[in-house]
Amino acid sequence: MVEFSPDTKVVILTGAGISAESGIKTFRASDGLWENHAIEDVATPYAWERDPELVWNFYQGRRSQLKEVEPNPAHQALVILEQYLGDNLLLVTQNVDDLHSRAGSKNLIHMHGELRILRCEECHETFDMMEKEHLTDQYVPCPSCSNQRLRPHIVWFHEMPFQLPEIYAAVEECDVFMTIGTSGHVYPAAGLIDVAKQSGALCVGVNLDEPMNYELHDEFHQGKAGELLPNLVNEWLS
Repeated sequence: MVEFSPDTKVVILTGAGISAESGIKTFRASDGLWENHAIEDVATPYAWERDPELVWNFYQGRRSQLKEVEPNPAHQALVILEQYLGDNLLLVTQNVDDLHSRAGSKNLIHMHGELRILRCEECHETFDMMEKEHLTDQYVPCPSCSNQRLRPHIVWFHEMPFQLPEIYAAVEECDVFMTIGTSGHVYPAAGLIDVAKQSGALCVGVNLDEPMNYELHDEFHQGKAGELLPNLVNEWLS
């Protein structure tokens, strides 16, 4: 059973399952498609080079969807846990939505990027652009240089996730490592639990189904995160 004190070091990895409960479709559906598109057509740098219009419109649809969803009780429960642990909690998400930050999470790393943000491939600056004029099928130009086409600030397949050294360092030092709503399919995120186990951390999972790396969890709670986490956090903090 997990027991937390204010100095317990915790790293939490969240995946698509926690966002699915807010109405965001999971990254890869059972048929292997994402919003009816093959992954290789919308989620690689080669797709961006080959058909930027398709990729742009696909992500503009995903960006617009953010305005239609809200954080759920699982997001909010993690905020309560962070308020108790403070800087001793690091939340790492594979999700590219903004639900964790909208719920109030502060110590947060988006290892696969963020839909809210667009990035210039010329000057490499990033911009939070979610106004109506930024969500059309027209390319958004860079405000800082002459580049006429910003790209989604998303880590595509064949690209390196963000802040990996910081993530690995935190996992190596944590007392408790938690996976929430993640299937254990996508690497390097799925390998973080191996690092945690080797470092002696207690590994806890919450997911609707058993993940690929189920056997690495010391404690596993099966069900919807939005239904389980509020009670679990209350138990852990009592």
